[in-house]
Amino acid sequence: MLDWTKLIRCREQIHKHYPTIWKLKLIKRPSRLLKKLVRPGMRILDVGASDRRMLKRVTNVYPDILYKSMDIDRNVPHDYHSLDAIDEQFDLIILFEVIEHLGLEQGMEMLAKLRELLVDGGTLIISTPNIYHPHEFMQTVTHKTAYSYEELGGIILSKGFEVLAIYRTFHASALKYLLRRTLFYPLHRILNVDFAKSILVVAQRKS
Repeated sequence: MLDWTKLIRCREQIHKHYPTIWKLKLIKRPSRLLKKLVRPGMRILDVGASDRRMLKRVTNVYPDILYKSMDIDRNVPHDYHSLDAIDEQFDLIILFEVIEHLGLEQGMEMLAKLRELLVDGGTLIISTPNIYHPHEFMQTVTHKTAYSYEELGGIILSKGFEVLAIYRTFHASALKYLLRRTLFYPLHRILNVDFAKSILVVAQRKS
């Protein structure tokens, strides 16, 4: 059963730190942030890994990183096809654009499982469509649960993590990026409609 009182309290903590979507720092690519978080010899689990593209990106930084992937798609070779099958712990877990495909309670259960798969002080990096973007969440039929940055941050807090940072992500050509950040930015603020397609949370397992 969901503890709504705890969830609301955690959500309010996030809102206090980030009172509006515009207080979130804008970054271009989640993979660039990921490269800053990895360290030599890290054990990394990529959940919902799809084609395992993150393997090359992290091992290009540190070749001795141990990368393992989990995905329910059996058409691509993965180390695991179920979280329940994983019997080891990791220093960093990646969950890019996955949690929105689950119901709310399923998503919360997944976060609880991921916490147990992290070592104490381990890092979770998670992204999901930005609900302030006009169509990013709605354009995929398999999306089930939309999360505001406050809601996702609050849920992560409630599951025994410390939220280190929340970002907005937007990747486009240099010209489009410049126009969105300068010429069109006041209009986005007035309408409260964001051009950033995703939000990204970096969290740490509390002991």
